[in-house]
Amino acid sequence: MSISISSSASPRIAVIGAGPAGLMAAERIARQGLAVEVFDAMPSVARKFLLAGVGGMNITHAEDYADFVSRYGNASHWLRPMLDDFTPDNLRSWIHELGIETFVGTSNRVFPKDMKAAPLLRAWLHRLRSQGVSIHPRHRWQGWQMENGKQIWRFSTPEGEKHQQFDAVVLALGGASWPRLGSDGQWYEPADTTGRQHCTATAQQLWFRVALERLYPRAFWRHATEKHCLIADRHPWPASGCRKGEFIVSQYGIEGSLVYALSAPLRDLMLSKQSEKQPGKQSDKPAQLWLDWLPQNSHEQIISKLQQPRKGMSFANVLRKKLNLPAITNALLKECCPELDLHDHQAVAGALKSMPLPCPTSTRPLAEAISSAGGVTQNAVNEDLMLSALPGVFVAGEMLDWEAPTGGYLLTACFASGKRAGDGVCNWLASHSE
Repeated sequence: MSISISSSASPRIAVIGAGPAGLMAAERIARQGLAVEVFDAMPSVARKFLLAGVGGMNITHAEDYADFVSRYGNASHWLRPMLDDFTPDNLRSWIHELGIETFVGTSNRVFPKDMKAAPLLRAWLHRLRSQGVSIHPRHRWQGWQMENGKQIWRFSTPEGEKHQQFDAVVLALGGASWPRLGSDGQWYEPADTTGRQHCTATAQQLWFRVALERLYPRAFWRHATEKHCLIADRHPWPASGCRKGEFIVSQYGIEGSLVYALSAPLRDLMLSKQSEKQPGKQSDKPAQLWLDWLPQNSHEQIISKLQQPRKGMSFANVLRKKLNLPAITNALLKECCPELDLHDHQAVAGALKSMPLPCPTSTRPLAEAISSAGGVTQNAVNEDLMLSALPGVFVAGEMLDWEAPTGGYLLTACFASGKRAGDGVCNWLASHSE
């Protein structure tokens, strides 16, 4: 199956999906003087992008570039050429061209100066419209069909179903998370006509259920803990062996930037733990999560602080005042280390440096995830992200089979893959117009 180029001197090009990847593809196409139309199912564009920026728009990261690329795990080798072509520094420069200033936070995360996504999106949409990009909201893609040897793209709209024909198309329909914002994964079924060259979507950045049942009063729900370290045993983790950051405890389990950074291995750890419970399965060492409450302090430094005069303070107050730990630390120690002798400074220091957490038992529903894994696989597209089974159709963003640990990595790769797909459209049309 292939798309036939129309005889018109000006090809008709569509981008389906108006998130960061789709809009970036549209911009790259428009920069070549080509007319491009953007179709989106929602009443307005980039809703997931806007919601992600409500709590602070982490647009990318300023860490060492080699470390940055490694965060994409098994997909690093695939994404590397796209990221080389649109690095985090390139992304920041692109944002600055829109008149939006950025800054680097203490965690090397990069944010717009006002921490919001809306001003950036407004400036971007203004530039896109000035480049001639037209946007069609409330156009949900329903698939394609062949009519008289021509490929027809079907959209449901408030005015009824509409049929369109294009010379080239970029699909940027997102993953399967946050369906209320339009990223619902419903493209999987119509895209199946390309030859089942995709994977099932799975939850990526979300809540993990952990068995912390005995003590969680409502006062601890949604309790954030900062600057701590999470380590997993028996799993290929980042080179550092652990990740440092914030996590949140709730009645559901744990989430937060620290958990997001480890979502993929946490998910795999959970699955391996479940596999070990199957009949006939043996494990020489159980899978385990460990929490280091004080990664900045050595074991000896913690003991020294615990040995300081208490002046009648309770153990909970010692943790809070001497070690600057949140109240939930004491509660978690009771839950996870029930046999701990609170008068044994050596043992308490050891528990604070490596507190065992229950292995995740399940995840919250995919609809609650920030992003999802799975999608169109690398062997289904060429280096320009054009589908091998459908020449002239390109794929970008979360539709591709890769996953990222946090929002900044996710957005950078969406922008980079959108750029690659948009440039690919231009290259492909040029090669077929000769």
